[in-house]
Order: sequence, then structure tokens, then C-alpha cells
Amino acid sequence: MGAGAIGGLLAVRLANSGHDVSVLARGAHLAAIAASGLTLVEPDGSSLVAQGLRASDDLATMGTQDLVILALKAHQVVEIAEQLPQLYHDDTVVLPLQNGIPWWFFQKFAGPFEGRRIVALDPEGVLERNIPVERIVGAIAYPAAERDAPGVIRLVEGDRFPVGELDGIRSERAQAIAQLLGAAGFKSRVLSDIRAHLWVKAWGNMAFNPISALTGTTLAQICRYPATRALAGRMMLEAAEVATALGLELRVSVEQRIEGAEKVGEHKTSMLQDVEAGRALEIDPLVGTFVELGELTRTPMPATSAIYELVSLLNWRLVTAPMH
Repeated sequence: MGAGAIGGLLAVRLANSGHDVSVLARGAHLAAIAASGLTLVEPDGSSLVAQGLRASDDLATMGTQDLVILALKAHQVVEIAEQLPQLYHDDTVVLPLQNGIPWWFFQKFAGPFEGRRIVALDPEGVLERNIPVERIVGAIAYPAAERDAPGVIRLVEGDRFPVGELDGIRSERAQAIAQLLGAAGFKSRVLSDIRAHLWVKAWGNMAFNPISALTGTTLAQICRYPATRALAGRMMLEAAEVATALGLELRVSVEQRIEGAEKVGEHKTSMLQDVEAGRALEIDPLVGTFVELGELTRTPMPATSAIYELVSLLNWRLVTAPMH
């Protein structure tokens, strides 16, 4: 579901490793895929093309699937959630790949907040109703990729897609998905503590994405400019306190996480790519959820809240008064 940067990367590699792949796409991107396939430009400049993908903008035409990979942004998943059950057979697995803290975060999560809905992500319970928790295997998308043109995806760097059951067990289906991804050229393993790993990935996104969107700068520029490096660090320290309050064990320090982002280089975050394209921003999955979890755990988050308010205004401008 969604053949953008990450969904397109997965679709091309999975199709070329022998799987029957359908993709949900729209507009010029869909037309290009239908005409000449979906092209992946690898970091070394070589190209891999997936011909014969079943591409459509109508989910109802796809039939039931063994694995449904949700590679749409969180607000886009809400828009199609009520149609998703058409894709399910008895054993269909749903693999969400949204950035940030996922809507299922408190499902099968032992503790005082077990089963709680994250309001910023699923205010009406649409996701909860249409994507049963029993079908979900968690996953984390680490690659940095961009959609260069209709029908063309470019992989910047990265190849890791770890997966994990929400209750931490090493199930047969989680191992099968890890093997499937491994055979498609990715590094995938089964995690027993997927939330802690998700938090570390989301930790960087919650700081770097909004700062890049507000300033028009790349990961490397944010990390190399002392003031924004320090601001990202303050936001991440606030989020680390929330993680501790929730009982998550983070095995990476703030400085290590910032250094990792700097090494990615002159990469435009997904939120900056959306600003430049005039699209709605993923502010609640990436930033708003941390503010909500801060309130839930009574953790002060002044830096994160201020950035959230600023990027919310930017999003309002993009949605209500587009620049183009």
C-alpha cells in the first residue's frame, strides 16, 4: 500500500526476488508504473526495474493478499483503513511501516497503559477497528530513499528492515517475513523488543524532521550547525525521559543517535520533501505523539512542544494556503 520512497523500494526488490506484488499508487506515478514498470536506482547508480507489477489506485481490484505492507503515511492509512479488510484472508499479516510512534504502540504492551489508543494517530478508532491487532507484525524501515520522478525511486542508503511481534515472541510468521526480506536483499531480523528499537528510530525523526521542514536544511546541515544540533539534542532528551517512564530500555545515547543522522549526509528528511512538494506533513506521528505521551507520563517537553506548535502552523499553511 503506497509505492513512494519506501514502498517502491520494497515493491521492486520483492518483485525481483520472485514474488507476486501489487502496488497501490496514484496519478502520474501510477501511469509511469503501468507504462514502463517501477525503477529503483541503487546507491551505486545501477538500476533495477520491476515489470509486471499489478498497479492500481483502486484497492478493491487487488484481491486477498498474504502480506499487506502499509507504506503510506499515517494519515493516509486512516483514509483507506475501511477498505483494507478486502485484502484479508484468514492468515493475512499486516506490516505497518509508518514513521514515528505507531498507533498500535500500547496494544499487547504490558503495563498501566496497555490497550490505550493514541488519540493523535487514531482519534476515532478507525485503524484499531480495521487492522486487528492479531494481524499486525511490527516493522521498522531504516533506509533513506526518495521518489525522483514518476515511476522512479532512488535509494540513498540503508538496507535494514527488522520485524517483531507486538508481544515479543519469535513467531513463525515473523521469522518468515524476515526471511522474505532477507531474500530480497535487505537485512532483517526478528526483534523481541520492537518498541525500544522503534523509539530510537522515531527519536531522530521527532527532532530532525520538523527542524528540517522549518529550516529547509538536510540532516548533515542540522547536525553540523551547533544551535540546531543542540536543539535536536534537547528534544531527544525530553523523549528519552518519556521512554524511561514507559519502561523502555534505549541502548543508544542521544549523541550516538545524532552522529548516526549526521553520517546519512545531505539527505532531505521526508517532512522536508513534503514541504517542497506542498503536501500535508506527518506532524502527529512524528512529533505530536511524543507530546501526547509526555502528557500521559507527566513529563515536561518544552522544546518538543514549541517545535510541534511551529511545524503545525507550517502544515496549516501548506494545507489551507498552498504555495503552488
